[in-house]
Amino acid sequence: MRLVIDCFKLVKGKGKSIGIYNLAQNLAQHLTETNRNGERCEEIIVLGNEYNRKDFDIPGIRFVQMKGNPLNKLTCLVWELFIVPFQARKYKADRILFPRGYRPLFYRGKDTVIIHDLIPFFYDKYFPSVLNRVENAYIMSRLKASMKHADRIITISEFSRREIDAMCPGSGKRVRVIYNGLNEVKCSRNKCALIPEEPYIYAAASGLPHKNAAGVLKTYDAYYHQTQHPARLIVVGILNTDGYEISSEAASHVTCYKYIERSEDMHSLLAGARVFLFLSLIEGFGFPPLEAMQLGVPVVCSDRTALAEVVGDAGLLTDPDNYAQSVKCLNRILTEEELRQQLIRKGYENVKRFGWDSRITAYWEELAR
Repeated sequence: MRLVIDCFKLVKGKGKSIGIYNLAQNLAQHLTETNRNGERCEEIIVLGNEYNRKDFDIPGIRFVQMKGNPLNKLTCLVWELFIVPFQARKYKADRILFPRGYRPLFYRGKDTVIIHDLIPFFYDKYFPSVLNRVENAYIMSRLKASMKHADRIITISEFSRREIDAMCPGSGKRVRVIYNGLNEVKCSRNKCALIPEEPYIYAAASGLPHKNAAGVLKTYDAYYHQTQHPARLIVVGILNTDGYEISSEAASHVTCYKYIERSEDMHSLLAGARVFLFLSLIEGFGFPPLEAMQLGVPVVCSDRTALAEVVGDAGLLTDPDNYAQSVKCLNRILTEEELRQQLIRKGYENVKRFGWDSRITAYWEELAR
């Protein structure tokens, strides 16, 4: 088998999801490591660009740097519609893998698309004014076409599988769930200047509505006013509390970081927290709670979409719209040491479900079909 992986449009730090880039990079790495001497695949070819060459041009891969600017929308449109089918024929692909979930409209060979989530449809229904409506409509149409015509579909949770089946009835036989693999996170708790001396809650959010920064701050406001000695809140993903519903008293105990450049610093800050709070409204998978568990931090997590199946009973699940329930979960972890230690142990066990060895075996099975 000659496998081609389409990575032309992937640029680290650009676009809406670093998760897709990281998955593609990890896949390339693990596929090559498990294909020694061409045991599984005659050749792995990555169609990339000048920006991602350093991550994908690795031993065991034939990296082809394609011409054109992957940050230019017209270039990407032409790439998707016309150039990819030509490149697949040029390199005699037995199968082509599309990590971003979009396949060419006119491709007739064997292909596998990875559909991570259907969040564009969520925005179209609940937050239609947030994203560029023309661009979002195009993305939805491309996803629908991929779901309808792809030879094989890989998705990353049972929740996403059900969403795909509802959107494209009859697709079930072509869909396989392969959970994302979890990499080991690195941190140094004693060297991070961002870590405060007092106990703190760590929350991950963003300015995008589905990440629910508003819910995080409303929950903290309720917690702050109900607690005699409240822990500080650190929120990563927003610049400040301006424009959110939170009292000035509670806001004075909140520290916000729009972005933490060094992942080691971010993980060190997470590792020092007493509890991790994640109240997202929709996720195709959900890495943040797993990273917290990996670092021994108890989790309070939204019970919506894929998060319940990823977190399981290793965290306290809560309705993200029920602030009183979320506050109760926070207080339980912060005051009940036995529960806290139990969740830490369960978290360590839970992350074992997402090792790369079983993931990559499942990928090879799919790609060889």
